Amino acid sequence: MARTYLRIPRVLRCWPKASAGKACNAGAAAPGRNPSGRGGFASLLCRSSLIGNNPTTLLASPAASLNSAPKFSTVAAARDSKTGSKLIRVLLCFLALSAGAAHAAQYHWRFALEEIKGSVQDHYAQQFKKLIERRTHGKVQVTIYPYGALGTSSDLTEQVQNGILQFAFASPGHLGSVVPESQIFSLHFLFPKNEDAIEKILSSSPALYNELGKAYLDKQLKLLAIIPEGWMVWTSNKPLRTPADFKGFKIRTMVSPLVLADYRAYGANPTPMAYSDVYSGLQLHMIDGEVNPVFAIEEMGFYEVQKYMTFAYHLPFVTTLVTNPQFFDGLPKNLQQTVLDVKKQLDGYIFKVQKRLNKKRLKIIQKKSDIKTLYLTDAERAAFRKDALPVRKQYVKLAGPRGKKILNTLEQEIAAATGKSDEKQTGAQ
Repeated sequence: MARTYLRIPRVLRCWPKASAGKACNAGAAAPGRNPSGRGGFASLLCRSSLIGNNPTTLLASPAASLNSAPKFSTVAAARDSKTGSKLIRVLLCFLALSAGAAHAAQYHWRFALEEIKGSVQDHYAQQFKKLIERRTHGKVQVTIYPYGALGTSSDLTEQVQNGILQFAFASPGHLGSVVPESQIFSLHFLFPKNEDAIEKILSSSPALYNELGKAYLDKQLKLLAIIPEGWMVWTSNKPLRTPADFKGFKIRTMVSPLVLADYRAYGANPTPMAYSDVYSGLQLHMIDGEVNPVFAIEEMGFYEVQKYMTFAYHLPFVTTLVTNPQFFDGLPKNLQQTVLDVKKQLDGYIFKVQKRLNKKRLKIIQKKSDIKTLYLTDAERAAFRKDALPVRKQYVKLAGPRGKKILNTLEQEIAAATGKSDEKQTGAQ
């Protein structure tokens, strides 16, 4: 069978010109084989389910021999397809960024972010890397990829599902189309204002880690952690203190059915718009306001074209940390436990970090502008909460029986954590 060779710095791998139905011989020797014995380019292509096979332990153990790699089907179709081209670009990026880096390590794990360096996600990933590498005495090396290095948020989730990435953040904003139950994080005034209660719930909730975790597993994702990134904040050119203030108000939102329903419940006109267009949309009055966590408002400069920031404490902005279940289950038990132990240690750490970072960003905004900061009273929050409650029925309709169980169980956990039943909550919680 004829072979085509693709040169990559310090690595040369064979890429069979196989036709449909013929095996891609990932175990075949190739000129210039990496002396470390790490899986090569052909191995990466053959072992990815993007080209028709379920992943096992793709790149989980870079010291594994090519001869032990499972034999999967052809890459010919993927090679000429859009998906194949995207996969090749991603794999080339992996090899270029990590060439020679994992020679001293037995495992090389890739961790991708949805945000830039210096963000909450970056702080989490950097500490994760530090603790994992320290506790494994260098046997595991973690490489962090900031947002944009490996594609969009949806691309990262797909790469975890296919076993190309070992760890990535997956925010409910985009994940809702893959795991509908994850839109529980879009429901206004569900989570308490009390941040100690939020920390407890997001760190160990059975409703989230057991029931919601099952929904993740159904989509080839293992839910490891839920990370808070601060409160969502409304920005506008007028005060927003009552639902009546939202009547006809064009607020930029993500394209999520529940997010749209949340704001329609207040009488607003939710307007989906690309994130990159929000600043100009506000400047040209195409939209009246937007909603984002403080760090995003500061990073994107939205405060420059808005007069008010309103803290309603209606929704914490969270992301989830996911891994590939086959990758995780294929790790030695001691490494699995190390990951879980590090996750537990980082639960409290990241709560403190996000508070500090958002407080710092708010000070920057206030120093650079004359924007007014409003904080809703308990009574004002109660009025919004009353209008938001019916949206929970839409969540159940969207997420089905499992979604209903998640919601009911989570409401009970919140009541236990705050000492208030759902019926008696006033909105202050």
